[in-house]
Amino acid sequence: MTDVIHKFTRTVPTWRPRVAPVSLPDASPEQLDALQVTPSNTKVSDYVLVLAHDPETLKVRSPLFNAIMYDAGGMSRAEREVGAIAASVVNRCIYCAAVHANRHAQLAKDTAVTDAIFATGTSAALGARDRAIFEYALALSKCPSEAGPTHIADLRAAGLDDAEILDLTLSSALFGWANRLMHVLGDPIRNEVSA
Repeated sequence: MTDVIHKFTRTVPTWRPRVAPVSLPDASPEQLDALQVTPSNTKVSDYVLVLAHDPETLKVRSPLFNAIMYDAGGMSRAEREVGAIAASVVNRCIYCAAVHANRHAQLAKDTAVTDAIFATGTSAALGARDRAIFEYALALSKCPSEAGPTHIADLRAAGLDDAEILDLTLSSALFGWANRLMHVLGDPIRNEVSA
């Protein structure tokens, strides 16, 4: 039996939608057009198929997601994932935290950062750069006005430039929105194979 997962994990759970995903054979031309670009340009997930009920929004959302998380330049992809993880921790989005922790571990070729975050939460012992990134993303995710000049000074002291700070702001903000949307549309459940 599958049930909702409430604990952070790097093992990506299954996402069970509350709204029936769009069926590709029954999709409208507008929905099919919006589905031409998917997040990370991979397979079409149930989440994206649920979002396809609003093709006008999806057509803008997927390219924006890809630009924020995958464009070259600025912050490294692994560090953008730290921003997404921080937002997901604040919002308790188990599914997004797992996806981005898994991706961070792959990109960084190391699990130390995500192990520390999942073991001790917001007080995780991290290196100076990761700590500054994580603290800023946490503050921005809790309440945007909590992210202030001290956070920016800490980011600069850790070696981040303007382009990297912008990328971090965008990845954190994107997941502040995406986590909340994912919460209302479905639940993370144990994979049948690993249950």
